[in-house]
Amino acid sequence: MVWYEYVFIVVVGFGAAFLNTVGGGGSLFSVPILTFLGVPITQANATARVAILFQNFSAVGGFASKNVRLPLRYSLILGSVSLVGGFIGSRLAATINDELFNQLFVGVMILSVVLVVWDPFRSGTGEVKMTPARMALGAFCFFFIGIYGGFVQAGIGFLVIGVLSLLHQYDLVTINYIKVFVAIVYTGISVIVFALEGKINWNIGLVLAIGHALGGWYASRWSVRAGEKWIKRVMVISVLAMALKLWFS
Repeated sequence: MVWYEYVFIVVVGFGAAFLNTVGGGGSLFSVPILTFLGVPITQANATARVAILFQNFSAVGGFASKNVRLPLRYSLILGSVSLVGGFIGSRLAATINDELFNQLFVGVMILSVVLVVWDPFRSGTGEVKMTPARMALGAFCFFFIGIYGGFVQAGIGFLVIGVLSLLHQYDLVTINYIKVFVAIVYTGISVIVFALEGKINWNIGLVLAIGHALGGWYASRWSVRAGEKWIKRVMVISVLAMALKLWFS
C-alpha cells in the first residue's frame, strides 16, 4: 500500500466511527472498503475490530468529558452477557470461509436498512422504565447482540438502539453512551479471538484505529452538544447512504 491509501483509511475510519457512535452502520462502509483495498473479507471483518475497540474507548472518554450519566450497574450486566455472546460469535466468524461470509454480510446490510426503515428509534418519554423484568429481557437480548457483534459487528448499533429505546425509553445520548461502553467488552473479546486465529492485519488495523479514535471522540461530544434531533438526522443520512450502496452493489 502507498501513503495516500493509509490517509484514505484514516478518513474512512473517522467517518465510520462517527456513524457508529451516533447511530450505527459505520462498519457497513469500512469493511467493504478494506476489501476493495485487497483485504479478504473475513480478515477485513477481524481487522476492523481493532479500530472499533479504539473508537469505543475514545467515545466513552468523550461522553464522560461531557458529564453524561452512565447507568453503570445495568451497563455492567449488559457487558457481562455480551462478553459470552461476543466470544461465541467471534469463534464462528474466525472459522467461516470468505465466500459464505460475503453472502452473510450482504444479508446483514439489507437487514440493517429494513431495521431502520421500521424505525425502532423512538424518543424517550423522560420516564426511564427499569423494572426487573425489563432488565432481564434486556440482558437476554444483549447476549444475542453479543453473538451478532462478535460475528459481524456491522449494523449492531441499530439493534442496540432499538432494544434500549423500546425496553427502557432512554434518550439517544444515554443509549449511545451505554452502546459504546458495552461494545468495549464484546469487541475486546473478539479482538483476542481474531488475534489468536491470525485473522488481523495489524498494520491496516492500527491505521484505521487512528481515524476511529478521532471519530469516536468527536462524535460522542458532538452528540451531547447537538441533541437528539441532530442524532436522528445523522441516522437518517446513514440509512440513505447504506440504501444507495446496496442499490449500486
